[in-house]
Amino acid sequence: MQIIRNDDDVREGLAQLLVLDPRLADIAADAGVLPLRLREPGFEGLAHIIVSQMVSRASAEAIWRRMRPEGALLTAEGYAALHSDAWREFGLSRAKAETLTRIAEAAASGALDLSALSQLPPAEALSALTALKGVGPWTAEVYLMFCGGHADVFPAGDVALQNAVAAAFGLSERPGAKTLALLAENWSPWRSVAARLFWAYYAVKLGRGLLPVA
Repeated sequence: MQIIRNDDDVREGLAQLLVLDPRLADIAADAGVLPLRLREPGFEGLAHIIVSQMVSRASAEAIWRRMRPEGALLTAEGYAALHSDAWREFGLSRAKAETLTRIAEAAASGALDLSALSQLPPAEALSALTALKGVGPWTAEVYLMFCGGHADVFPAGDVALQNAVAAAFGLSERPGAKTLALLAENWSPWRSVAARLFWAYYAVKLGRGLLPVA
């Protein structure tokens, strides 16, 4: 199982992808250098992904600053010990707050080892994360990619990726998650690098920053 730890791993993955699917060569030329965007595995990394979902970058950054005063590390134990209305002060939605509490309690009790997930096969790691209420496939996949370093994960339900693939291949319509997942099988065992490639390509073409974590 491949694990991405640094920029060299991303470059290696891209080189392998261009052998697996030569159609990606022009896309890679347009996309430019692919970002690593790797965070440390653990509660803070997963919390950051959840906080950033479905809000503007400015809003997510404001919430994150309130959750981490003076840049203090956000631990599962620390979050689990917060008073019951702390989420209101942070500006979190109730749903996100409840999800973070469940994750924090599971991690603090030892029932969930977020760091160890990077050593598990992707399907097993995804199953462990999505077993927690409020953690959907996209959240789990992005965590495994950008915190766990998994090299063979592709969030096929991501609308930006669907649009990017449609634009790159000149498709008449955006592929759905099932169609894109089947297409992405061609890029195994480097599907996480393929996702980085298409996000970067779409960002260049549409002038948007589409990577899901900052």
